[in-house]
Amino acid sequence: MPELERYRQMARIREVEERISALYGEWEMRCPVHLCTGQEAVPVGFCAALSDGDKVLGAHRSHGHYLAKGGDLNKMLAELYGKADGCSAGKGGSMHLVDLEAGFIAATPVIGSTIAIAVGVAFAALMRGEDTVTVNFFGDAATEEGIFSESLAFAALKRLPMVFVCENNLYSCFSPLEVRQAPERDLLAIARANGIAAASGNGNDVDDVHRLAVEAVARARRGGGPTLLEFATYRWREHCGPNADTDIPYRPPGEYEHWTGRDPVTAYRRRLLAGDHATEEALAAIDAGVVAEVDDAVRFARQSPFPAPEEFATDVHAG
Repeated sequence: MPELERYRQMARIREVEERISALYGEWEMRCPVHLCTGQEAVPVGFCAALSDGDKVLGAHRSHGHYLAKGGDLNKMLAELYGKADGCSAGKGGSMHLVDLEAGFIAATPVIGSTIAIAVGVAFAALMRGEDTVTVNFFGDAATEEGIFSESLAFAALKRLPMVFVCENNLYSCFSPLEVRQAPERDLLAIARANGIAAASGNGNDVDDVHRLAVEAVARARRGGGPTLLEFATYRWREHCGPNADTDIPYRPPGEYEHWTGRDPVTAYRRRLLAGDHATEEALAAIDAGVVAEVDDAVRFARQSPFPAPEEFATDVHAG
């Protein structure tokens, strides 16, 4: 049943992120982590609309995108621990995830950088005649970069089979939208001015995300060109790190409580129960299975060896 699988995927991402937060203080993970706790509905709802061969690229907060597209959990956690069995051989950390078999092409920390890379991936697929769709997830701050505008223009010109997905969580580090963007700025209007279809949705509602994703992916696959989707959502933890940051007065009073009250995982759980799509026992079994899976992945990561000294300089530079 797709509803139960969507719940499992969101609960799995939440458990992974909460476990990273709990274990980070042990000082065995030494890479910076940007957790997506509270934003699970966007990657799960969107990736459920994709085929196995479709391609996804993320940014610095992309654990959820990687996992929702089918990225290997063991390899992801091993990467955070800097181990040889990591998805980037222990050299990339949290912000350099990759699983080509799953179609997760890359995540990189430079704001907006994968937008242009995704355009290149989509252009290559178009030139090769492939029946694939490329999706790029990025935050609201990435839309302020020049590469964003250039990428929209080129994607529209070539009618590329891709979807731009903006997860608007209101902040860039500690800076809210009002100190970064003019109040009249309209992201959807910017996309449409470039000839790109655009829509917005509730990023904390996995079904709403999925509905818009299905439409955008179908448009791209039939040759209708790119789409930009903007989803309103909210990160629960600090910009970079495992902790809550509600002690820092950059969020308006009541805002954090408002958004955590719209928890996408809890809300979907209630919806499944209210609609007789699941029982408490079935959801409890899913929760237990997720915890056991993450237990196994942490064990795998801890037991994995560190890269050998002679491997430190390999695969660092092309050629």
